[in-house]
Amino acid sequence: MNSERNLRRTVLPSGLIVLTERMEHLRSVAMGVWIKSGSRCEPAETNGISHFVEHMVFKGTRSRSALNIAREMDSIGGNLDAFTGKETICFNVKSLADHVPIALDVLADLVLNPTFASGDIERERGVILEEIKIDEDNPDVLVHELFTQNFWKDHPLGKPILGTTTTVGKLDQGKLFDYHGGRFLGSNMIFSAAGNLEHDQFVEEVSRKFADLPLGEAVHEEQAPEASARIVLRNKKALEQVQICLGVPSPAITDDNRYITLILNTVLGGGMSSRLFQTIREERGMVYSIYSDLNPYRDTGTLCIYAGTSVGKALEVVDLILIELRKLKEATLSEEELTRAKDQVKGNILMGLESSNSRMANLARQEMYFQQFFTVEEITARIDAVQADQVQTMAQRLFDPNRIAVTLLGRLDGIKMTRKQLVC
Repeated sequence: MNSERNLRRTVLPSGLIVLTERMEHLRSVAMGVWIKSGSRCEPAETNGISHFVEHMVFKGTRSRSALNIAREMDSIGGNLDAFTGKETICFNVKSLADHVPIALDVLADLVLNPTFASGDIERERGVILEEIKIDEDNPDVLVHELFTQNFWKDHPLGKPILGTTTTVGKLDQGKLFDYHGGRFLGSNMIFSAAGNLEHDQFVEEVSRKFADLPLGEAVHEEQAPEASARIVLRNKKALEQVQICLGVPSPAITDDNRYITLILNTVLGGGMSSRLFQTIREERGMVYSIYSDLNPYRDTGTLCIYAGTSVGKALEVVDLILIELRKLKEATLSEEELTRAKDQVKGNILMGLESSNSRMANLARQEMYFQQFFTVEEITARIDAVQADQVQTMAQRLFDPNRIAVTLLGRLDGIKMTRKQLVC
């Protein structure tokens, strides 16, 4: 399918897509089963169920206990893991190439045959409730969560991936089996692998292990969310710093302008040479941490700026951020700054493809969102094609004062903020 990176693609009769990238110089293989459903696909009353199911598959299958799963993976030196996102769940394993049959058997068993035993559900409920508390005790995580919930108000994209204490408390065995049966379907899944493997032989093994995978595709009744430019001031006296999140809607992951937005974000707050870092930390010494990042989804996205500072400096930091947004709108980048940002982006992308795990994930995400695979040359050419005036136009499009949302979290001591203070 793609000779440059030794990529191959096969669709099984169940609809399961199998993707491989052969990396002959490695002695290992990274494999991942990707479910094309995440927390944004959940009804409000079962918020957190994707993450709960991700946890529960490790607690036992029809043929393996949780202890047996752990011992079997340790016996081959394999690494077994999983994560839940807004739009996907991934179960992944990495092992030596010689141990792929064992690793694949364990991975398939977890995905296809969880038992969701009632006793395990109650124990794991306690674990997840503790995980929620950890996030609530982590200021920078909490401010991002508060920002997201208010930015995508009343839409599943704004709900926490972990769920809430209320929704997690109501999840039971029946709900978990219903979710598993309605989402873990052939046409709703991708199996990607990268490492020292041979495609046709690997597809045969996957076909056998996933022979019982139900046909069909999950029903998604999703509407694109509408962003809410809210100003949220949350007082939390236990914090020494004020946590700041300031953000705007940004293009979707497949948008033709995605590389322009990537360059814009890099210049603004994507590293130690970025404008926010140099101006507010290095020149002013007002923060320890400040950055901007992009969160693109299939139909929308956010560009969000984070900073942590003392209460007396919070409003001044917001003002300085807005000044940097205004500068990007009013003047084009210099050739030197544009080139530096392009080289930084290209370096991050190329270094991100050096491990089998990252290549496995790259395969799945390109299939999930683009249904095609871009070569390194194609990607770098698109980055090199970005012009300074395009970055300025994107800044003018994104940094509309009427669309800027702000969340402040901390010991606010009477801090107030209005829309008039967000002019940029």
